[in-house]
Amino acid sequence: MTVMKNLLRVPTVLLLASIGLTGCIGLKPAPMYRLDSGTTEVPERTDGASVLLAPVALADYLQRDALLQRLADGSLAADDQQARWAGSLKGDIEQLLLRQLAWRLDTQSLVLGPAEEGFAAEVQIELSISRLDSGPQYPAVLEAQWRLRDKAGKHLGTRLVRLQEEHQGTATDQVRAQSQLLQRLSEMLAQAIEPTLVAKTAPKPAPAKPPVKSAEAPAPRIPAAEPIRTDMEVFRF
Repeated sequence: MTVMKNLLRVPTVLLLASIGLTGCIGLKPAPMYRLDSGTTEVPERTDGASVLLAPVALADYLQRDALLQRLADGSLAADDQQARWAGSLKGDIEQLLLRQLAWRLDTQSLVLGPAEEGFAAEVQIELSISRLDSGPQYPAVLEAQWRLRDKAGKHLGTRLVRLQEEHQGTATDQVRAQSQLLQRLSEMLAQAIEPTLVAKTAPKPAPAKPPVKSAEAPAPRIPAAEPIRTDMEVFRF
């Protein structure tokens, strides 16, 4: 009887294995996405301004692989197609910002912090992103804050921003819209940094020279008085 039971189990096991294999073959791979850095050119200047981008502070809910979708009630859920980010979203954002800022500021001396010893940044950027999401019926929204400091750590300026970009609803177009928002953020950052770099690199005005005194005309020469001689004689009687 034991042998018969084992023989009866074999077809069942094979059937389950076959069903499992068929199910695996039928699964579609989850789509994966990366942010688009846009049209940028590698700057040729090697003597450009030195800029330090501190590690970007990303909201906790964005530190995951799933491509989240904003729903009608304001909640967030994973994409129906199980769309995912290809790699780290934080790393993608930092690389996009580096490429955009290097191109816009025309410098290769742009480093992602922490900087190596000996790198003296003229400007330091501290950026935090509290929101970056979208939904099939909702536009892409970016909310962020930046702070700028000089090489001594002195505060140069800060700003809160909220940007919005429409899309066509698909996950692919949502990623495009989010990429556009980060590119616009890079443009705004570059515009805020440029005046500080100009102020630091502008040549100092030369000290004013004392006015040159004009040469005075020589005073007219007065001839010295000379005694007047006369040949007249005085006779007394």
